[in-house]
Formats: sequence, structure tokens, C-alpha cells
Amino acid sequence: MSRYVAAVDQGTTSSRCILFDHNGLPVASDSREHQQIFPKAGWVEHDALEIWTNTREVVAGALAKADLSESDVVAVGITNQRETAVVWDRATGQPIYNAIVWQDTRTDRICAELARDGGGEKFTQRTGLPLATYFAGPKVRWILDNVDGARERAEKGELAFGTMDTWVLWNATGGPDGGLHITDVTNASRTLMMDLETLDWDPELCEAVGVPASMLPEIRSSSEVYGTVRAKGILPGVPIAGILGDQQAATFGQACLDPGMAKNTYGTGNFMLLNTGTEIKRSENGLLTTVCYKIGDEPAVYALEGSIAVSGSLVQWLRDNLGIIGSAPEIEQLAASVEDNGGAYFVPAFSGLFAPHWRSDARGAIVGLTRFVNKGHLARAVLEATAFQSREVLEAMNADSGVPLTELKVDGGMIVNELLMQFQADILGVPVIRPVVAETTALGAAYAAGLAVGFWENTDDIRTNWAKDKQWEPTMAEDERARLYGQWQKAVTRTFDWVED
Repeated sequence: MSRYVAAVDQGTTSSRCILFDHNGLPVASDSREHQQIFPKAGWVEHDALEIWTNTREVVAGALAKADLSESDVVAVGITNQRETAVVWDRATGQPIYNAIVWQDTRTDRICAELARDGGGEKFTQRTGLPLATYFAGPKVRWILDNVDGARERAEKGELAFGTMDTWVLWNATGGPDGGLHITDVTNASRTLMMDLETLDWDPELCEAVGVPASMLPEIRSSSEVYGTVRAKGILPGVPIAGILGDQQAATFGQACLDPGMAKNTYGTGNFMLLNTGTEIKRSENGLLTTVCYKIGDEPAVYALEGSIAVSGSLVQWLRDNLGIIGSAPEIEQLAASVEDNGGAYFVPAFSGLFAPHWRSDARGAIVGLTRFVNKGHLARAVLEATAFQSREVLEAMNADSGVPLTELKVDGGMIVNELLMQFQADILGVPVIRPVVAETTALGAAYAAGLAVGFWENTDDIRTNWAKDKQWEPTMAEDERARLYGQWQKAVTRTFDWVED
């Protein structure tokens, strides 16, 4: 009998379940989008109950499409949008507020308060992260400060906090009826509350952020059996054995398992990770130091990360807010209708700028407009924005590591866009390589779970399974590459200091 591993991929715009075979190939998948809630400018929320309902539906959907049952599944892995935070009532399982999404900027004042009197350096040294609205801890603080009675209930131990992996795991293992309150080191490392060296919650930082210890999940490795599924209707009795934040999962799925290997994921945002091995590498150029993965009792592996807030979501914005395209795939044809960007540059600082700038005061701008520019040029500028931002991150990564990257593995939804991939290779000046299995985020979670139950023997199996689909070589002249990137850098500075309060 063939056996499979199920990966639950709880993403920013949708939740999916993909079933993988022993060769790391997908055999069936199902997905559901969830509502994006924008109560105010800069605020982004999700309905956590809707996400849990969708998660159950996609697991059932994937099994039905493959005509499989729970007896065919050996383990479940979970991967998730990392910094999105939800707080819920332990007794009822009801969230006390919508999940606050990683893109949300409402915690800017909290972060500024924490940064006073040298606080920023303390957080960065212990967590590897700058004090920014991106991360989960301040979001929890905001909920406790703004929902009536929340802080008092939290102090009494009545409330639980989790990133979305924890929310899914808690519900899947019983919810109010004994659900497991667990996260893994990769997700915990995105809260501003975990010490990178001890891999445990830092009491001083938790107190500074304002999150009671009683709310926090237990931190475990990325690959071990946490418990079994107890939720009705989905995979009863199947072990949940892997948790990885989405970008770490993609790194794992891309077989970037040796120091110096890097990948770039093109999703809602853009995320480049460089494996630095068991060494904690501190960035001096605006990157994050984060946990890459931890397999069972083995030492943790770390990474440098460049996080970009807006890439695929900019295409979505062009579709939904402006109506210039009817569907996301249409952007490639529209962008190909012109030879270049016509001098237009689009800096999508909708939630400020993440790596390497970390400017929460920035807001989006389209610059270089003339009467010559048409919607084709704007479509091209949208795609090029992703590639330019990736170059900013790559240059910071090269500076921090001291070893220039010679090739870039890519994954995520946008890599089907061949115009973008060619421009990415051109503006970086290095080959861009797409794997056969593009869904590396879900694959990484599946690998973590499968390793824990012996479905895959060791990480050599992951290396063996990885295969190249296509490679793009740079063809742009160096002087043109420098000119375009110089214009982009000028455009970025035009977004600074927009938000004064």
C-alpha cells in the first residue's frame, strides 16, 4: 500500500492541504481562500475561526481528490504565515479578537515605546530581530490593551496566544477538550520573545512586551511527534509531527540544508533565507537572524533572512483595487506588451518597508510617471518591484555572509511568471533556478513530519528528491543593470518619512 504525508499550509490568503508521496511529489491538493479584513488604514486581520473551518475542509478535500482515507496518511506537517497572532479563550476556543496579520502596522507606537532607552539593541541581541510591527509579540500586547478585560483574563490563565501553527494544532488535537498548546522554534523566533541561544521564552523580554507567561505555548523542535489528530472528521489518530514557519519550510523543502545555500520565495511577500548552519550570524545590514529549523534532538540550524512585505499581494492589489487585470496570471501578458517600464517605478511600501530598510514611516509610491506611461508599463513596474526588492536583500546577504551568492533557488506562486524570473536573473546577475516541485513550503512541512515518523530516513532523502525544472541565465548588460537599480534606489527614498505620527 502506498503511504503519504499530509501538509497543512496555512497561508496569508488561503489555507491548503497537499498530500506528498515518498518521492516528494504532490498527489492531491485542495485550498480555500479566507477573507482579508482591513478595519483601518494599515490594519490587516483574519477571522481565525474561518481559517480553522477552511483547514478542516481542505484536508477532507485533498483526501477526497486522491480517493484516500486517514489510513493512507502516516503523518501531518503544519506550515503557516509566521507572525500573525491570535488570542483565544482556553475554555471555549473562541478568539477574543480577529487574528492580527503580519502585515499590520498598528503596533508602531508599542514598538517605539519598547525601543526607548536602548531597548531596541536588547531585543535585537537576544532575538535576532529589530523592533518592528512585523512581529507577533507586540500584536498580542495590543489585543490585551484594547479588548475589554483581556489583560485580567490573561493574568488568570484563561487566555492562550499562538501564531497560526499553534492555533491549527490546538484545534486539531482537541481544542477546549485537551488541545495541545505548542509551537516550534521557527515560529517562536518570530515573536520578539524567544532567546535565539536558549531556544526558550525570555522572561525579561516577555515582561517588557507585556505578554503573561501563562499565555505562551510550549516551544518544541520542528520535527517530532507532538500528538495525534482528535478533531472530528479529519485524519483521526494520525500523528502531527512537523511544524515550520512558511519561509523556513520552503528552505527545508528546497533542500537548502548546508551552510551557504539560499532560496527566495515569491508569495504574498518575498522572503530570502540563507542557511548559516549551527552558527548564529548577526546581521549588520538590515537582515533578520532567525532559526531555520531544528530536527528532533539535533542542534538548531540558523539562517539570515531578508523579509519583503509586498510582492504577490501587489499583483492582487492591481487586480482587486484598480481592476487593471482580471486575474493574477494576466499580468505577465500585459507586462510583456511593452519593452520596458517606461521610466515608471512602483515601490509597494503599503505597510512600510521591511528588509533591509525597516522604515515603518514609508508608504507606497509610483514615481517617474509621464504621459507616455500606460497600464502595460505599470504592470511591468509591479513585477520589477519584486525583483528590485530581492536584489536589495541579496546585496545585504552578500555583505553579511562575505560569500557572494552564485545562484538563487526560487519557489512560490509567482515563479510561473517567466518574464519576472528572467528579469530577476538579469537584475541580480546570477542564475535563477526553479524546482520541479514549486510548492516547497508545504513540501518542507511534509518532510519535517515524515522524518519524525521514519517515512523518510534522513535529510539525504530530501537532497535526492530535489530536482531542477528550469534555469534562467542573466542576459542584461552590466551598465543597464546598474542604471535600472540606481533608479530604483532613488524611487525607494521617495517613500520615506510619509507617516509623521
